[in-house]
Amino acid sequence: MNRDAIEDLLARMTLAEKLGQMTMSPAGGAKTGPVRGEATTEAIRAGEVGSLLNIWGKAATEGFQKLAVEETRLGLPLFFGVDVLHGHDTVFPIPIAEASAFDPDLWEKTARAAAAEAAADGADLTFAPMLDTARDPRWGRMAEGFGEDPLVGMRFAAAKVRGFQGGDLSSPAAIAATAKHFVGGGAALAGREYAAADMSDRTLHETYLPPFRVAIESGCAAVMAAFNSVAGVPMTANVPLLRGYLREKLGFDGVIMSDYAAIEELIDHGVAADRVEAAALALKAGVDIDMVSGVYLSALPEAISRGIADMRDIDAAVRRILALKMKLGLFDDPFRRIRATKPLPAIDLALEAARGAVTLLTNDGILPFADTVRRIAVVGPLADAKAEMVGPWTLAADPQQCASILEGLRAALPDCDIGFAPGVFIDGQDVGGIIEAQALCEAADLVILCVGEAANMSGEAASRANPGLPGRQQQLAEAVLASGRPVVAVLFSGRPLMVPFLAEKARALVAAWFLGAGAGRAVAEVLAGRVDPAGRLPVTWPRAVGQIPIHFSERPASRPLESDDPFTSKYIDTSNDPLFPFGHGLSYAKVRLDGLQLDRNEFKSGERIRVTVRAENLSSRPAVETVFLFSRDRVASFAPQVLELKDWAKVELAPGETATVAFTLDAEDLACLDAALTPRLEPGDFDILVGLSADRRSLLSARLRCRA
Repeated sequence: MNRDAIEDLLARMTLAEKLGQMTMSPAGGAKTGPVRGEATTEAIRAGEVGSLLNIWGKAATEGFQKLAVEETRLGLPLFFGVDVLHGHDTVFPIPIAEASAFDPDLWEKTARAAAAEAAADGADLTFAPMLDTARDPRWGRMAEGFGEDPLVGMRFAAAKVRGFQGGDLSSPAAIAATAKHFVGGGAALAGREYAAADMSDRTLHETYLPPFRVAIESGCAAVMAAFNSVAGVPMTANVPLLRGYLREKLGFDGVIMSDYAAIEELIDHGVAADRVEAAALALKAGVDIDMVSGVYLSALPEAISRGIADMRDIDAAVRRILALKMKLGLFDDPFRRIRATKPLPAIDLALEAARGAVTLLTNDGILPFADTVRRIAVVGPLADAKAEMVGPWTLAADPQQCASILEGLRAALPDCDIGFAPGVFIDGQDVGGIIEAQALCEAADLVILCVGEAANMSGEAASRANPGLPGRQQQLAEAVLASGRPVVAVLFSGRPLMVPFLAEKARALVAAWFLGAGAGRAVAEVLAGRVDPAGRLPVTWPRAVGQIPIHFSERPASRPLESDDPFTSKYIDTSNDPLFPFGHGLSYAKVRLDGLQLDRNEFKSGERIRVTVRAENLSSRPAVETVFLFSRDRVASFAPQVLELKDWAKVELAPGETATVAFTLDAEDLACLDAALTPRLEPGDFDILVGLSADRRSLLSARLRCRA
């Protein structure tokens, strides 16, 4: 089918059939809100449904597709949209964990494997990647994204779009990517899901829009408008951002869809009096597909008769939807994915991804285990909880594919006596098991304390005002720490948890997130020293809720904390410093950076700067280290960020080896946004900084002058 055929088809469609193409309905799959307009056989046969969400499996999707192509007047195929955030059959680490690997090639590979599995289950489109910049760990959906920095988000976006869509969207193993949630959900008021976001245009363009821009530049097929409002305008009705930014500025000609029932929720936002007004507002903003609410189908005819909706907008939306179906190859073969051979589970890739995500936060030398350790007490409600390792948002996955931490340790250390006591439930008040757990610890050489969140405490609608250890887990941890035995704490979560007492009192603290199929084995291998911990934090880890929101790239205070003067920007009841900075993560090897050099001291527009630094492995173990490149504009027209991430590199070093790590900066990489929010390179001095994290006190620095 070509564009002319689409125009011919459009000319033959009734208004009801057009609105059907603009309607996405559930069909018995996973729900993320109130069910409205669930698809029925009669609705599909009448052409009132153009796509289905979160229904998968060859039999189910083939049955619905046959109904659409064989029993409707025009035979228009459906497309099937499925949430594939971190795997389909095979479960990979949750995105915030996978981001810890700082490895775009890995991000692309896991998306590619997930796409092939989902496609063979009938999926044509995924509601991923989630590209919300997130700086508030109260917000549960931090688990679904890349963290706090827009550059990480930009590379994550490009990798995931490439992985999901491949080189040919019509391939039976490719699925369309949907960049979501456009835009600002990660800045929700007080970290509450669905709440309003309010920010300056500068912050919007510097921090929240860039990952979406790169997704569009990478060929992303669809965009999902966010639930939230930005500066008082709900995103589902946001003409300046949907039409102005996406359509006109970026030239996006793909499909824009609402989030789950979000068009009808314009009434709750207070910008529409009824469903008719809500439908008209969303259509005017450029939303092509109404997910679940059924508002387009039921209310747009009246909106047209009232004169508040335009048939040209409906035709444009349907044209884009049919073009997406054409690109997916559905007009040539509606069953191309449904009848494809399902690939084997990607368990080896899941293990590779899990290994790269494990992040060692503290270690006084207790890890890796000494050879003398023979009796290990594994304690805590997350130790033997394979179902939690799946994480908060998978649909088709069988939790039995995930080995628990207890299982992983017993498999990795068959010569050790490994006892287990849960102590408490994840989120219960029963403390009756603490005495048993403490007794087990007292008889052990080493204790592994496995605590944290349940998987469903992160993700959508899982905001937490106090993201610490839930239930009575802190009481368990304090009892275990009081046992007198060395304690290694392993923390499971979809966000940073405020656990300064564990960071201080445990001999080692490990962020294990939710690692999917490879969880148990990956954690065991890292603890035993068979794999070097390579994960690095993609978010700043606060020590107290009162520091939130927190990130490394804040703007300077008028009175920065640089002295004992009481009248500076500080807290009086805690440190300004986070518990752990962005990029933090320890290895078993020790790597030293020195010899930072620039190939020039001055530059101008159009030139490139080469930055090099020596990395030396000072230990007898091989090392895998992540080196970060930052910049700071010393004086700018607008207050510059104290640090901006410009690049990173992973370096592998043999014991005692020294290597040169090289970066290349284009002059325009140092541009700032001017008053019109257009990038502009300004003359003046820049600091170029290199280090192993965003801890400014540990960074190497060199000065560079722009003559532009």
